[in-house]
Parts: sequence; C-alpha cells; structure tokens
Amino acid sequence: MKFRNEANSSGKTLVAGARGFIGRRLLRPGDRALARTASNNPDSVVGDLLDSASLMEACAGVDTIFHCAGYAHAFASSDPDAHWRINFEGTRNLLAAAGAAGVRCFVFLSSVKAMAEPGDECVDEDWPGEPATPYGRAKRAAEDAVLEAGAKIGMHVVNLRLAMVYGRGGRGNLERMARGIRTGWFPPLPETGNRRSLVHVSDVVAAMRLVADAPAANGRTYIVADPQAYSGRQIYDAIYVNTRDAISPVPKWGFPSVTPTLRWSVPVGLLRGGGKVGDALGMLLRRPLPLSSEVVSRLLDSACYSPARIQGELGWRAKIGLAEGVREMLR
Repeated sequence: MKFRNEANSSGKTLVAGARGFIGRRLLRPGDRALARTASNNPDSVVGDLLDSASLMEACAGVDTIFHCAGYAHAFASSDPDAHWRINFEGTRNLLAAAGAAGVRCFVFLSSVKAMAEPGDECVDEDWPGEPATPYGRAKRAAEDAVLEAGAKIGMHVVNLRLAMVYGRGGRGNLERMARGIRTGWFPPLPETGNRRSLVHVSDVVAAMRLVADAPAANGRTYIVADPQAYSGRQIYDAIYVNTRDAISPVPKWGFPSVTPTLRWSVPVGLLRGGGKVGDALGMLLRRPLPLSSEVVSRLLDSACYSPARIQGELGWRAKIGLAEGVREMLR
C-alpha cells in the first residue's frame, strides 16, 4: 500500500488507529492521527502498520505514541494470520519506527484476552497460563515486544489490558446487545451469578493519559476495568431499562416489553442447547452464526479481571459505572 503524508512536523503525539472507537475519543486537536485512509484532518498520516517506511515518516518529531490500532475480531473463528500480522508484527514495526525516531513514550492497548481464561476467578495481571485465542496470543506477543523495546532503548512503555470497552459509538458486544434489545429479538438472560468485567471508553482514555505521564508506569502492564463486575442479567437489565421506551409493546417478531425490568428469562439449558445447534449449523454453512456456544459463554459465564494494580500504583479509578455508561452509550 502507498501512503500519503498529510502531517506537519510539529505534532508531538501520534494516535495509531485514530479513527477507531477509542482513538476518536483520545484524539485532541494538534495530535497526529495515523489511519489507513485519507481525511480532512491536516495533522493526519495515511499509513499501515505493515509498511515500515510509512511508520518511520509518521513517527518523525513525535514524543508520545498511543497505539490503538489493530485487528480486533476476538472470536475463535477469526483469521489467525491476520491477528499475528497486524497485532504482533504491526506493533513490532511501529516500535521499531518509534525507536529510530527517538520517541519518548509508547502506550500499547492490549486486552485481557492476552491472559489465560479466568474461569470463575477474578484475576490480576499475574494470572498464569497462556491465552486461549489467536487474538490473545498475538496481543501477548505484542506486549512482550513492547516491554523488550522499552528496556532495550530506554523508552517509556506501558501495556494496558482492557476489559470489554463500551460507550457511544462503539460496535462491541454491549452495543450489539442493545440493538437486539431495542428491536425485540434479544431475549432476557437468566441470572447465573456470573461476573463480567467492563470499562467505559472515557475511563480508558483517562488511563491512557495517566500512564503516559506517570514515571511509575514505565515497563508495567495494567488491567483497566471497572472494579465492579456485573452479571449478564445485570447488564441486560441496565440496557433494557434505558431502551424500553423504544421497544414496541408487542413486537411482530421478538420478545414483548412488559415491565421496566422483565421478570422472566430464557432458561440456561435452552440457551446452551441453542448455542450447540448454532455451532453445528455454523460448521455446515462454514460461517459463524449469531448464536453459538462461544456467544452463550460470553453471556452466561464469568470473565472477571481486577484493576487493583493500576489503582494501587497510579491512583486510577473508573469513574463511570454500568448505569451511567449505558445511558451514555444509548444517547
């Protein structure tokens, strides 16, 4: 791919993935934006993580890099090669360009998927084991590359392992759930007592800016999550309460709106059975379906991660809880 430099040389902060969900929230006037396509932003650089020459040009004169770019499809059916090329090799390319340009600070957005699956535990950064998915393995390798580069060239580097990020303008699991609840096709989840970690995008941006300027964060890896984990049913109810006015009282297809918080739910066994049927049909059709065992697990099982390290070492606190965050997401 050919690249066209639209940046002036005075920019001190480079946001890679500036047009993504988090990058858009992070970007400030005067920041240099690295994106794959051209824009009207005079401080933008059109480029690609797999083209080292364009990255060298993008990093010239930069003091701080926030690396938000990547291949974010985290389901098991996603392309393993794309994860490795973009999330690992692309990060390594950007690190090399940053080192050559004398960049002072490099903040890498990783994921809790870079860790082993937690099961029913609420785990921290020291949780042992290997990532379960190609996405997680690529992110873990990229984290290692970030720490290695920082130690080798004396650059201030930080890895942030994000829990599920949500907020207005996102396209993740909560946003998909909200669309389903709004249109009436997403059924009420049973209360299984599971714990799912989330974090609002505004709290992610605050954490990024904090670690970039905190000397104590150098060489560290932090989980970024709301300290309060929520069950799938609690998440469903928070969304339902804020979307019920938009749901038809009796949808032609779907689930009727009856009370401010629905008292009924789809049985666990029915959901898990439906997931297995979806697995089988997906194999026959050679494409993932909206309902699968993996999707059901994300709704009913736990994935709890503790932000105690970043709270204790840097004083970061998530300021937006689920109720407020969902209201902002649905505005």
